[in-house]
Amino acid sequence: MSETISGRVAELGHVLPTPSTPAANYVPWVRSGDLVHISGQVPLQDGRAMYLGKVGADLSVETGQKAAQLCALNILAHLAAAVEDDMSRVVRCVRLGGFVNAVPEFDQHPLVVNGASDLMVEVLGEKGKHARAAVGVGSLPRGVAVEVDAIFEVR
Repeated sequence: MSETISGRVAELGHVLPTPSTPAANYVPWVRSGDLVHISGQVPLQDGRAMYLGKVGADLSVETGQKAAQLCALNILAHLAAAVEDDMSRVVRCVRLGGFVNAVPEFDQHPLVVNGASDLMVEVLGEKGKHARAAVGVGSLPRGVAVEVDAIFEVR
């Protein structure tokens, strides 16, 4: 396994995106003690919002999972910035919070957020296993289908 986050992501066939810049008055991540809190990430690719619409109406569960995976890649880009891309500084993923823009009767939010959870474990191995919330919401910024935030313990 690679010694860098970007290297491990590449080994899995993905590209670590350039960390996004905040759209409002906040920072993309904050380190407090041994914890790095990463602000909610939407599925951005090359600066463009992807996977627009509501899961259960416009998008399938599988497409929602792809959106969640792209959110996780954006989270990992910020984590890499926080630890200078050094995988050995990551102790574990503590928690993911997943928000799914879904129709009111949709009840498969955990399956959608698995797109982010599965990638976290693929990239970080045992250190990627985390506590999690997966909730449905009526809307998300830019009309995206999923938003995910994260907390990591680091050295």
